[in-house]
Amino acid sequence: MNMYLNTQESYKNFVHLVNSEVFIDKSMIIKILNRRLNTTNKFICITRPRRFGKSEITNLIESYYTKAIDAKPIFDKLSISKENTYDAHLNKYNTIKIDFSIKKEIPEDYSSYISRIINEISEDLCNAYQHIDFSKYDTLSNKFLATDDEFIFIFDEWDFIFNKGIYVSHHEDFLDFLRVLLKGRSYVSLCYMTGILPIKKHSSGSALNMFEEYTLLDDGVFEEFFGFTEDEVHSLSNKHNMPYEELEHWYNGYKMESGLKIFNPRSVNIAILKKKCKSYWVNTGAMNEVLEYLEIDPIGVRDDVVRMVGHEEIEIDDIEEFRAGQQPPQTKEEIYSAMITLGFLTYSEGLLSIPNRELMGEFEKALKDKCFSGEVDMFKESRLMLKATLARDTETMAKILHNIHNREISLYDYNHENGLSSVVSLAYLSARSKYIIKKEEHTGRGRADFIFHPLTSRDIPIVIELKRNKGTQVAIDQILQQEYASTLFERYKRNILIVGIDYTEGKDHTCQVMELEYK
Repeated sequence: MNMYLNTQESYKNFVHLVNSEVFIDKSMIIKILNRRLNTTNKFICITRPRRFGKSEITNLIESYYTKAIDAKPIFDKLSISKENTYDAHLNKYNTIKIDFSIKKEIPEDYSSYISRIINEISEDLCNAYQHIDFSKYDTLSNKFLATDDEFIFIFDEWDFIFNKGIYVSHHEDFLDFLRVLLKGRSYVSLCYMTGILPIKKHSSGSALNMFEEYTLLDDGVFEEFFGFTEDEVHSLSNKHNMPYEELEHWYNGYKMESGLKIFNPRSVNIAILKKKCKSYWVNTGAMNEVLEYLEIDPIGVRDDVVRMVGHEEIEIDDIEEFRAGQQPPQTKEEIYSAMITLGFLTYSEGLLSIPNRELMGEFEKALKDKCFSGEVDMFKESRLMLKATLARDTETMAKILHNIHNREISLYDYNHENGLSSVVSLAYLSARSKYIIKKEEHTGRGRADFIFHPLTSRDIPIVIELKRNKGTQVAIDQILQQEYASTLFERYKRNILIVGIDYTEGKDHTCQVMELEYK
């Protein structure tokens, strides 16, 4: 049985995917790849965080190109079948697919790791080309040349040893292995490579500079194929009778270069199957890395994360991608770059943010579990804030706002109204387990500062309006006069809580709460 050359394993996995209850057709990626075959643009490296469907796409690609099977019955049902180049390349190529993570036991030394791969590929070539005496050729590249054939190379988790921090002293050797195998080789019709970390920038002599890289920060070509788009999730929500708004709240928010927003596909899949939106995050090892960055905390990274947990966007320029083989991040920019690469943050148009509720919860949990004292106090107070609001305990509400203001004074400038908005976001952090909280949402005849949309019928919708030096009654009057509650009455058909919050330069906070009756 072949290990890498023209195997059927990817096809079997792809059939399982197509037969799944939650399936999105991503076959149009083949249209792009067909244009790259046997051109100078045939080297492609796509890097994304885990859970973005990279391995599923490699299964699709090998299933389409490999000579090992007849995939026409399944691909005839997919979008790619309507393209002019469809039949010309379907199951016409020798394919070499390597998963560099090797699901077997990981060898202790690099020599054993790479030798296993080389030896197994060599055995595959011997089995396929029995008329060739491969013992005459001392390198893998020479063996491929001896076949006088063309091959498509598909590499999954190319950066495995970098990402796991193993064989560190041999990282350059591994890159040289790839370079010697691929660069300038006529037997390469296409090389499609995926991983988490972009390729390390090298001196010109040893660079894998034949690859065109497509990353979270720089991809206007393949962005729609990794993760689910908003249109795709709308389709799934209709098909499976799941509320789109809830899926969007929990799993959307990765902003691509074109403005496209991408959902976490794994979590959407599980949420639809279980009929329940919650955190299905499993990458705890990477979150531990993030906590280490927060402990290093150069120039206020932890403060920025607290602001982002409060639904703020952070302005930052000159983000460069964290790359394979790079030293552990130390500066603020390097830490943010690593967090983007690992999928914990999203970056677009100079603004950094936490993508969605799922990751927001992971940051909250991490901050609490790590016992950063100020953050623990903030989470305790946020639980009390919602209780106090529902109980119309305005004195406790004002006290909590005052405490958060004092503790976060380095973060927020209270001479601007968005300072109060940020503190209010932090004060209601715990409410996000029961509400979808929207800022500046259009409702009635204007835009409310905050609208709390309940996730269940047990909870009451809430509208909050903020004022500075005008008094809480002015805030309440604006909610009433601008009819902010009208849309919520129509949608939820139950009573609504309206809240006015005012502050002064002297850091005095006052609150007022009213319940409007649904008629």
